[in-house]
Amino acid sequence: MLVGLILVCEVLFWVVLLSGLAARYLLRRERLSRVLLVSAPLVDLILLTATALDLRAGGTATVAHSLAAVYIGVSVGFGHRMVAWADERFAHRYAGGPAPTPKPRHGRAHAAHERRAWLHHLTAWAVGCGLLALAVVLVGDAERTAALWGTARLWTLVLVVDGVISLSYTVRPRPEEDRVPAGAR
Repeated sequence: MLVGLILVCEVLFWVVLLSGLAARYLLRRERLSRVLLVSAPLVDLILLTATALDLRAGGTATVAHSLAAVYIGVSVGFGHRMVAWADERFAHRYAGGPAPTPKPRHGRAHAAHERRAWLHHLTAWAVGCGLLALAVVLVGDAERTAALWGTARLWTLVLVVDGVISLSYTVRPRPEEDRVPAGAR
């Protein structure tokens, strides 16, 4: 059941987001757009509540419970960035806004972009792992929460690897001259 709810919440998040953007750019209803965009975090609250109730009722934590925490962490860490990404593209396509600027691919600008992306990942990890740890403490049973710790360990490893890769561009940025013209391949 929880996996289904996670899927529903993921779809609902994008429906609310796209509805908010449609209200802004297609219907020209700024207030409705703000209400819809601000209500997107309510989807996370639904998911968090369902997960907590399931564990509180004696359920054993599964990967689905872990995914709920990861989903919420990613929503907090990357949510604003995802909304801005969608808003920029929606404004360009439906409101005559400027074309989306591509992310930098070389030099210091690329290194700065990668550092910021890693900080978003760090925020997502901190929120998600904080929720995992809170669930472990609230349940109070190591056997029932083993899956949560497993997810936290795996995510920590992914965060470290991402950090090494992302921060390596600060030490050694991609040089501009590495670009190969499209016809030269």
